[in-house]
Amino acid sequence: MTHRNNPKQAAGEQAAQLVKNGMVVGLGTGSTTAYAIKELGKRVASGLRIMGVPTSYQSAYLAAEHGIPLTTLDEHPILDIDIDGADQIASFTAIKGGGGAHTREKIVALSSRRFVVVVDDSKCTDILSHPVPLEVIPSARILVVKQIAELGGRAELRMGINKDGPVISDNGNLIMDADFGAIDDPVYLDEAISKCIGVVEHGIFTGVDVIYIGKKDGSVEILESPGT
Repeated sequence: MTHRNNPKQAAGEQAAQLVKNGMVVGLGTGSTTAYAIKELGKRVASGLRIMGVPTSYQSAYLAAEHGIPLTTLDEHPILDIDIDGADQIASFTAIKGGGGAHTREKIVALSSRRFVVVVDDSKCTDILSHPVPLEVIPSARILVVKQIAELGGRAELRMGINKDGPVISDNGNLIMDADFGAIDDPVYLDEAISKCIGVVEHGIFTGVDVIYIGKKDGSVEILESPGT
């Protein structure tokens, strides 16, 4: 299965083949994951029996549109697999949250036996440097800016593109982006941001099990974490 001009589609559709009959699947958010969801919808139409746990309103709508039955973590607290995208990835650590859904995405990822990230090769790097998305309680915005500055970063409110005002998460909180430049120690930064008062969750994901990387020639490179 190759898509010479669409590496995102190649990665998403090939990762969808990991899903087997009877699985409960985390359904990530974003353009690459959307191809995985659409492929799963085709397989469901052909008889595959699965349940999906969406990570955002976007993925819930897309899954419903393509006939994937949905469930919740209350009903299925342990998922078989989670397929999601990333804004940037290096050494099985990803930065996510470009769509502002990273809190729910992290909950679903940590509830899954296997966390699979699908990306095109432009998202792969040796050292993470993408701004880290933050979900922030509105009243803590100024305090969060101060705390992030103490960690060496610069936090800014994410503003809407097609609406006036800031971007609001599915949980009703503000989305901010914290720029740290090159992140030499993402594990340390993960822990440090998690201690910041007012930050609900951040976009550093350190527990990636498998990466599907779509290439421009239509091929897909598969990397498995040594710990899996």
